[in-house]
Amino acid sequence: MSAAPRRLYIVCTREWGTRGNATGEKQEKGTMCIATWIWQSHPVYQLLLLLNRDEYHTRPTKPVEWWGEGDRKMILGGRDELAGGTWLGCTRDGRFAFLTNFREPGPLPVAKSRGVLPLRFLQNNQSPLDCAAEIAKEADEYNGFNLVLADVHAKTMVYISNRPKGEPVIRVVPPGLHVLSNANLDTPWPKAQRLSKNFDESVRRNGGEEIPLSQMVHELMEDTAKADWSMLPQTGCDPEWEYDLSSIFIDTDTKGRYGTRSMAAISVKAQGEVDFYERYLENSLWKEHLTHYCIEKLQ
Repeated sequence: MSAAPRRLYIVCTREWGTRGNATGEKQEKGTMCIATWIWQSHPVYQLLLLLNRDEYHTRPTKPVEWWGEGDRKMILGGRDELAGGTWLGCTRDGRFAFLTNFREPGPLPVAKSRGVLPLRFLQNNQSPLDCAAEIAKEADEYNGFNLVLADVHAKTMVYISNRPKGEPVIRVVPPGLHVLSNANLDTPWPKAQRLSKNFDESVRRNGGEEIPLSQMVHELMEDTAKADWSMLPQTGCDPEWEYDLSSIFIDTDTKGRYGTRSMAAISVKAQGEVDFYERYLENSLWKEHLTHYCIEKLQ
């Protein structure tokens, strides 16, 4: 294999739209991602992450690649071409960040773009806790979000959300298996429970061996099974929209095609080797690529 980085990607998304409920009220119809991961609890991997990014197929997006401006740190991740942010990214110095939106009716039309939040951590040298504390001070300037920040060198992962409104939540994420959809961390929504159960079983089947990322994405993230109507989360959004979004892999067409556009997996081995795989949709064709790099050692 050549020394040039292999390409790879991640998942999550940000996008806005509207859908009326029974009363004619407008509701959010945007990025609805899902992620599951194992953190500091596997014999091979410090971090093993799977994430689906869901959004409108027409929203312009750059695929995962190394990018950065001026003297800022280079980021490996996708890029939203409308707002300039990212839904997930990582850096050579061992920092990782990913984002999902919080599903709720009535988003603020003039809120700041949530895609800048991962960049605030990736482009500086703050600890995850310090960065989360700063973001919490202005949390009400954004629509609902879930943000995970991790520093592999420090073995620290932090979760921050600005929901419930007015009460920002900051938690250190303990070692183990976690799942994040469009409610707070580890909320047992049907598809979150389904994904975490299947992920756990897949990891256990492989024991302490390496796990092919493309295989995991294919087996776990292309799941189109929907939840029973009686089990749908009560978010205040249109029940039909809730049903459309209740599968791990989403594909629906309501005022434009919306659904899963990217499925990604990231692995970080004990010695700092990172593999970042993505299967993504481009011009109605599914493509895939992988990026490999090594985390820089602390000086």
